[in-house]
Amino acid sequence: MMAEVKTSVGERQAHFTVAPEEEGARLDLFLTGKEPGLSRAQIQRAVAEGRVTVNGRPARAGRRVKAGDALALCIPAPRPSEVLPEEILLQILYEDPFILVVDKPAGMVVHPAAGHQGGTLVNALLHHCRDLSGIGGVLRPGIVHRLDKETSGLLVVAKSDEAHRALAGQFKRHEVAKTYQAIVYGDPKTDGGRIEAPVGRHPTDRKKMSTKSRRGKGAVTVWRVRERFGVASLLEVDIETGRTHQIRVHLTELGYPVVGDKVYGGAGRIRTIEDSAVRAGIKALQRQALHAWRLSFAHPVTGEKMRFASPLPEDMAALCAFLRERAGRGGDKR
Repeated sequence: MMAEVKTSVGERQAHFTVAPEEEGARLDLFLTGKEPGLSRAQIQRAVAEGRVTVNGRPARAGRRVKAGDALALCIPAPRPSEVLPEEILLQILYEDPFILVVDKPAGMVVHPAAGHQGGTLVNALLHHCRDLSGIGGVLRPGIVHRLDKETSGLLVVAKSDEAHRALAGQFKRHEVAKTYQAIVYGDPKTDGGRIEAPVGRHPTDRKKMSTKSRRGKGAVTVWRVRERFGVASLLEVDIETGRTHQIRVHLTELGYPVVGDKVYGGAGRIRTIEDSAVRAGIKALQRQALHAWRLSFAHPVTGEKMRFASPLPEDMAALCAFLRERAGRGGDKR
């Protein structure tokens, strides 16, 4: 049985009575099951801070509850985020009280970090969202996955702890389907393939990722040719894992680096193109030609299957049209 009492502004007191069939459970696990919006770590912190009582007295997290025990949990109001909200235009494709799906433009950093304290997606979301219930006790959006600054496309964001943990679980279990579109250098010999190679921190350059890492984690990338332009190709790319820079690293290892990628092979590859107009067209893109195109997942609260798509952005679409025209045959569509 559960009862809830509101105390000071934003703070609430939850009361539970242990049923006979619940006897013997650890206190922290019992409360985690009763409060899906709080993680076990948050419950343990509440116990350590004296915000949990059993029969009116503070208790240890490992205590075994007994039938008839009266439990009280004080849940403080989420504290404001240290990140400042900023009025930045966002393209929101879907929003409800638990999640939102945003189409991130190229050039926008997802989360504040050294050198990027403002102008980020999180700054924009803090201004846009007026109903955040808090992640980890802080009024902030829950970033479950990220896109590189120069990668455009779809991101799902949690607005509550419950949604954040459920989405994180789906990503961890590889239940979220993510498909990208990439313009790469070269003309692949086959129409598609599968790359299985661990990705981790580069053994000598700490700013890069590599398949040669001593501590790489398993990574799987599946690619298909969507259109051929001779000097370059448009690919569809599915990632079964979400390692940092996975697509860029894997495609470079395959011999087809992403156009515009100055870190993983693209900067040197452009010099091999004889057509000066094509070189100029590629340089005009001014970012890596990678776009998070499709995203599907189960809604973290309702379980409904959610599917979203973002059309190829104008800069990448324009480059494809230009390369198609230069190929002189309308492209070889697949």
